[in-house]
Amino acid sequence: MKKIAVILAGCGVYDGAEINEAVLTLLHIAKAGASYQCFAPDIDQLHTINHLNGEEMQPNRNVLVEAARIARGDIKALTELTANDFDGLIIPGGFGAAKNLCDFAIKGSDAQVNPQMLRACQAFANANKPAGYMCIAPAMIPLIYNTGVKATIGNDANTAHAMQKLGAQHVDCAVSDIVIDEQYKLVSTPAYMLAQSILEADAGIEKLVGAVLRMS
Repeated sequence: MKKIAVILAGCGVYDGAEINEAVLTLLHIAKAGASYQCFAPDIDQLHTINHLNGEEMQPNRNVLVEAARIARGDIKALTELTANDFDGLIIPGGFGAAKNLCDFAIKGSDAQVNPQMLRACQAFANANKPAGYMCIAPAMIPLIYNTGVKATIGNDANTAHAMQKLGAQHVDCAVSDIVIDEQYKLVSTPAYMLAQSILEADAGIEKLVGAVLRMS
């Protein structure tokens, strides 16, 4: 049975992992006959957002503790992730991916990846193991892979431009499709960067999970 590591950025679209993307990812891994283990960094979120009114709220929350809500408690600290134990890696989106796993939401083309996150993702890249990034998470890709790596966040011009300044070759992509960089066994899809419904998000996510598993 193939085993996939899934890294979550918290719980909630505005300050953590996008819940629908995360759940659909886990569902499609399981439906394909594979298994998964969730991970998240044991750090404070950048901030905590009230999802009813969009305002910042106190007290702030912990990324690992919040991500445990999605994983039903079956989650480990990101420092425990060892690439050799898995066949592939998938990272759902949500603003937390650009706020907690890296600082792209704040610094754009001057962004850096959280050191724990960088170590984990580069381990999969260096081992030539497949990885899938969705929604805004592909903004991290040029900071993990070599200059010229192919990736997509959909078709948002400003975000694509920032990714290109970081070194990516951005490819415009429909919500239901994926972009694959065969050299790096790397898959990306827009998901809720473009999706207007859970069905639209699901179409690309199912393809992404399938591609990661085929290449593993």
